[in-house]
Amino acid sequence: MSEAAKPKRAVVTGIDASGTYPVQYRFSHAKSGTRHLVVIFANFSAPDEYGWSNGVLDNVRANILWVRDLFDGKNTYYLCKGMDFELERSVVTLISNVMNSLGLTPDQCTMWGGSKGGSAALYFGLKYGFRNIVAVVPQFRVGTYVLKHPTVAAHMMGEVTEQNIRVLDEAVPGLVRAGANRGANVYVLSSPLDEQYGEQVEPFLPLFGGYENFNFVYSESPFITDHVTVTRRNVPALMGLLNLLVDGIAPRIGFVTNGHEQPDADKSGIDAYLKATSLVRETFPPPVVLTPSPGETVPTAEVLFSGSAQGAVRLSFWENGTYVASPRVAPDGSWSWTRDRAWTPGEHRIRMFAVDAAGYHSARTEIRFTVRPQGTPVTAAPRSPEGIQPATSGPPAAPTVSYPAPDQRVPGPGVGIAGYAPGAGHVVFVAEGGNSLGAVPVAPDGGWSWDAGWAWPPGPHTVECHAVDAQGGESRRTRVSFHVVGAQAPAAAMYQAPRF
Repeated sequence: MSEAAKPKRAVVTGIDASGTYPVQYRFSHAKSGTRHLVVIFANFSAPDEYGWSNGVLDNVRANILWVRDLFDGKNTYYLCKGMDFELERSVVTLISNVMNSLGLTPDQCTMWGGSKGGSAALYFGLKYGFRNIVAVVPQFRVGTYVLKHPTVAAHMMGEVTEQNIRVLDEAVPGLVRAGANRGANVYVLSSPLDEQYGEQVEPFLPLFGGYENFNFVYSESPFITDHVTVTRRNVPALMGLLNLLVDGIAPRIGFVTNGHEQPDADKSGIDAYLKATSLVRETFPPPVVLTPSPGETVPTAEVLFSGSAQGAVRLSFWENGTYVASPRVAPDGSWSWTRDRAWTPGEHRIRMFAVDAAGYHSARTEIRFTVRPQGTPVTAAPRSPEGIQPATSGPPAAPTVSYPAPDQRVPGPGVGIAGYAPGAGHVVFVAEGGNSLGAVPVAPDGGWSWDAGWAWPPGPHTVECHAVDAQGGESRRTRVSFHVVGAQAPAAAMYQAPRF
């Protein structure tokens, strides 16, 4: 990035470690107290894996959250590693944590991205109920497209199979077919001059027929020559659209309002979040490294890292500012890790820190070692993807709820609930009194979303849900508590527990 292209906004960098996968982010406060959050997803060629980070967003008035798509050194479409969708849940946890820390709702958020990031913007925007979605030259058939990037395909799928390709191919179209978040303001930009248009975009546009405000920007210009130049030729118009969305104006026929700045708004929530996710806790001891020894010369085959980290649940390894790995720490504080590929010859400087169960970081420990140029690489034995446990018999696991967050304030009167229940056939919802509220099928990737179809009155609510597998086994119940805010719904439309 040239000096002229460097962003002028003050940016805070951190890692949200509250999910299974640590998610790296950059955050910039809104200008003039604007009450809006723009979430940026990265394309394949994004510098340092942060999309739209070259200063083009400097004049956007909203809070901006850049989410880095780099997990164990590779891209993931923010979806999965080895078909483990805990990665997606870690990403949406970061977004929810930032949104809640700002005191915002999904109606005050815009999901934004180009190419790979455009696919992610559609996926997260539709699945988790965010109000505005801008997808620039996205891919709809993700599984098919990543076959052009074999390293990414293997990283996302673990094993590249027809079944895994189909699951990823259906991730975005499946949400649209199901009518997820029909009230969203959706903007898709593409061009017939984009080589991906005929296969990845055009066939899926009719699926948006039922959406209240779906907009397709069909871009044609003699200066558009390929996938990349579609975006470049439309940057000024896209920035204009983004500032309209930030102002509360979704281009369409009807009455809109704009403004809503709060220059004196309380920033203690977001300041506390940024501090907690980027602060080193002084009382948390740094990890101790036993192997390799400082300055040791090692062969290229395998480098065994081992040591202790009392009070930690995992470590985070970095080299030259790039994330390397996150090995687990045993309950007794011991840890060991071997990279699944050979290290390059020469000197390496690894910095690591420990992470406790609450997500706090220790001080850094640095270890230097040198790999002999004449070393012979040895292929590491195949290992199961990190975090995947062998299947066990018994009842299914209780469903995980990814939205709303516990006690989250959500806009009413309609409320959607979404989450995961891998291995289950459907999820059942019951009211606090035990009355059945309904059920929803679980998708092949384990995801589910439920909209009761009624208006919830303002105030606190609690719903319980449990998973049911193909054999009829039921899981433990998961409680979902949220607080509905917004306009009072008509009395006749309000939710009443069914009577039996």
